[in-house]
Amino acid sequence: MSSVLQPASTGKDPSPAGKYRPVSSHLAIAPPVSVVIPAMNEAENLPYVFKTLPDWIHEVVLVDGNSTDNTVEVARELWPDVKVVEQRGKGKGDALITGFKACTGDIIVMVDADGSADGQEIVSYVSALVSGADFAKGSRFANGGGTDDMTFIRKLGNRALCAVVNRKFGARYTDLCYGYNAFWRHCLEKIDLDCTGFEVETLMNIRVVKAGLKVQEIPSHEYLRIHGVSNLRAVRDGLRVLRVILQERSNRRALRSRTHSPTLVSVGSARGKVS
Repeated sequence: MSSVLQPASTGKDPSPAGKYRPVSSHLAIAPPVSVVIPAMNEAENLPYVFKTLPDWIHEVVLVDGNSTDNTVEVARELWPDVKVVEQRGKGKGDALITGFKACTGDIIVMVDADGSADGQEIVSYVSALVSGADFAKGSRFANGGGTDDMTFIRKLGNRALCAVVNRKFGARYTDLCYGYNAFWRHCLEKIDLDCTGFEVETLMNIRVVKAGLKVQEIPSHEYLRIHGVSNLRAVRDGLRVLRVILQERSNRRALRSRTHSPTLVSVGSARGKVS
C-alpha cells in the first residue's frame, strides 16, 4: 500500500494508467473511492448529502431499504451514475454489508443518509488511508470533532462502552458508536462482518483491532438530522452494542484457549506439535 496523494497535474496526467483524479488545485488521487449510503425514506435529506460529496469520488452506492418515498428517484436525479442496490434483509448492518459487496473502489467510505455527516470530510479519511492507515475511524470526540445530535445519556453510554472496548481489546478509541468511517476494501476479508443492526459500527471497530489493522481516528463533526426521525433507540441499541462487545470478548477467549491447547497427533506422526 503506497501513498498516492500526489501534486495535481499541470497538463499531463501523472499516472501511467491515466487514472489520477483531481482533489484540489494541489492534490490528485489514484485509488478509486466508493461511498456507501444506506437509506430508507431519506428523499428529503439526500439533496444535502449529495451536495457535500466531492466530485472526484469513483462511485456512490445507495442501498435502498425498501423506501416508500421517492428516495431512489431523488438519488438518481442528484447523481445520475449512482449505483442503487436493493436491500433484501433489514437493519443498518445488513444494508452496509450489502453495499460493501457492490463496491468496486479500493477505498470504501460509509456515510449516513440523514444529513448528519459532511461529505467534504472524506478527503481527510482518504488522506489517512493513503498515508498508511488501514481503517480511518471518524470520531466526534477527538480534538477538532464535535456533535450536535447526542444527548447527555447517549454521550455517557458511548463513553462507557468505549472504555470497555479499549480495556478489553487494547484499543485507544475516543468514540465507539459512530458511522462515518473509511477503509481499504481488503479489510473486509479480515473483519468478516456478520451483524444486521446499528451495532455494526462497534463490531467493525472491535474486529479491526483484533485483526491487527492500523487505525487512525479522524476528527468529525456530527450535525443534526435534517428531516425525519432517527430509528436509533439509546437503551435498546446500547444493549445490542454491549452484547456484541461481550460476544467478541468471549470469542477472543475461546480462540486463545484453542490456540494454547495441545494438538493431538497420530502415533505414526514423525513429531508432535503444540499450537
